[in-house]
This record gives sequence, C-alpha cells and structure tokens, in this order.
Amino acid sequence: MSEREETRRIQFTGKSSYIVSLPKQWIMELGLKQGDQITITREGRSALKIIPSKEQTKATSGEEAVLEITREDNNAAIVRKLVSLYFLGYKTIQIKPKGDRLQPGQRTAIKSAVKGMLMGAEIISDSVDGITIQVLVNLLELTVDGAFKRMLHLAKSMLKDALLAVKEANLELAKEVIDSDDEVDRFGFYIIRQLKIAIQNEYMLREMGFANARQCLGYRLIVKNIERTGDHAVLIAKDLLEFKKSVREDAMEKIEDLNDFATSVLDQACLALFKEDFAQAEKAIEKASELSKYEKRIIESVKAIKDEEEAYRIRRMTENIARIAEYASDIAEIVLNMNVEKLLRKRP
Repeated sequence: MSEREETRRIQFTGKSSYIVSLPKQWIMELGLKQGDQITITREGRSALKIIPSKEQTKATSGEEAVLEITREDNNAAIVRKLVSLYFLGYKTIQIKPKGDRLQPGQRTAIKSAVKGMLMGAEIISDSVDGITIQVLVNLLELTVDGAFKRMLHLAKSMLKDALLAVKEANLELAKEVIDSDDEVDRFGFYIIRQLKIAIQNEYMLREMGFANARQCLGYRLIVKNIERTGDHAVLIAKDLLEFKKSVREDAMEKIEDLNDFATSVLDQACLALFKEDFAQAEKAIEKASELSKYEKRIIESVKAIKDEEEAYRIRRMTENIARIAEYASDIAEIVLNMNVEKLLRKRP
C-alpha cells in the first residue's frame, strides 16, 4: 500500500451517523487542525471524495481578475496580459478602460485573441465600457494527455499537408496549414493553464494524474516542442506562398522520406511519454541519431540542381523537417528525466 493510501474502519456513533478517522500525518501535512471544515462529495455509486475547505479555496482563488487598460496600450501588449491571466487560471477576466473607453482596435484584438487562442473562453459582455471573458471549460473534462494528443495530431497533420501543398503547388492548402497553427497554439495555451493550476495546488496536481510538480515542468517543455513542430509546418507553407511553385519530384520524394522518419521518431518519443517508458525513450533517441543519413541524401541531390532558388528552397525545407526530428529527440530526453527514478533500486 502506498503512502497515499490508508485502510480505516467505519464506526457508528449516535443514532444516525458514521465516522471514520484520518491519519494524523495527513492532517499535519495539509496544515489542518481540529474544527477545520472539509467537504465530502459522493462520486457515482462507489466513491467518496474528501476535500479540505482551504484546499477548495486555493483551487478557486483565481476566480476573477480585472485588467485596466489605457488608450495608449498597444494591442499586442493587451493580448499578452490577457494570455497571462488565462495561464494563471482565472475563471472570469474583466477588461476595463482606465478613464476612457476601449478603442475599436483594442476590442477587435481582444475578441480575436479569445476566439483564436484561449480554449474554453467565451465573451459574455462586450461594449466600449469593457469586455468580460469567462472560461467555461472544466479542467478535468479535457485532461492534459487528451489535449496533448489532439495537439500532436494537429501538428503532424499540418506538416503532412504543408508538404502536400508544396508537392501540388496548392496555395489554398498552404493557407489552411497556416490557419491551423492557431488551433495548435490554443491546445498549447490550455495545457499550460492546466499545468500552472496543478503546480499551485496539490489536490489538482493529483487529480490531473501528476506524481509531482517536476512532471509538470517536463510536460511544459514537451508542449513547447510540439508548438515548434507546427511552426515549422507554417514555414514550409509560407515558402510555397512566396514562390508559388513546387520543387523537382526526386527531391520532393526524399523530403517526404525525411518527414516520415522525423514523425516516426516523434511518435516513438510521445509514446514513451504516455507509457512513462524509459526504455522506449532511449530507443527514440537512438533512432533520431539516423537523421544525418536522410539529410545527406537530400544534400547530394541538391548539388546537381543548377537553379539556385530551387536548391535554396529544398535546403530550407530539409532544415525545417530536420528540426522536428531534433525536437523528438529532446522530448525523449525529457521523458528519460521524468522516469529515471524508476530505475533506482529500492532499499529493502
């Protein structure tokens, strides 16, 4: 039985009540004392949840924030402040003008940020006198793992579509890839919000499935690598929009092979994350070391291309995809760090 589990007998007292004692060590660690209130919640037909009221207060302390802005505040700065408040876990964010009214450009920037960047956020009040934003999503309905898997799928799809757009010289598909980056960022911001809430509250940390705050840091670094994967897909799409034509077929085939390799390493590293598997992470790192073999094939083919512009585009696409294999290796390294303690021999 772990340190987080205790077996206690239910006792009968009075005429209609049952009582159960709690371990003294738990009470001391939580900073509770005689007379403190707790909340008992029935979950389904087979579980009870006991939450100290002060823990509930901490978990919901970020209920409402008021952000005052002036006429001189630029749109980018306002959006950065809004995102920061979202990260901190506030459920309601009021944006009010300081001594004036919200400017049209400021209102547009705020509404665009809410719609395009903040998952679960809705504008419930909008006027020149202020905007009220409410975060409606339940943090435990969409788990960190669930959000991360959707984010990963989106980033990989963007990469595949970006290469297809270049292959077919499909400008509309390239634009769709660029637009999809906002969705990847939305999942990333949502995960960061969850992680910050988990770090600040031990109860939420356990509810989200983390053993300790260090795991949250590891996840934060991994999420950043997936965001960058989407960014490189955008760069490939923008290349097509800039030059408006494909590249030679033989080079494109080698680039697609490199992409298959990079995404396979990424899949292996992320599988190690989900399984908390140290050995799987090591395999991903070993596989990533084969990257140079794929790069050399493309470099050799570029030497025979006389069109300098096309050669430059091929090298740039190669660099973008190679970065993804490197990010996958970084993810695997983080998974190693998150799970290395499992290899330690336990003392008898």
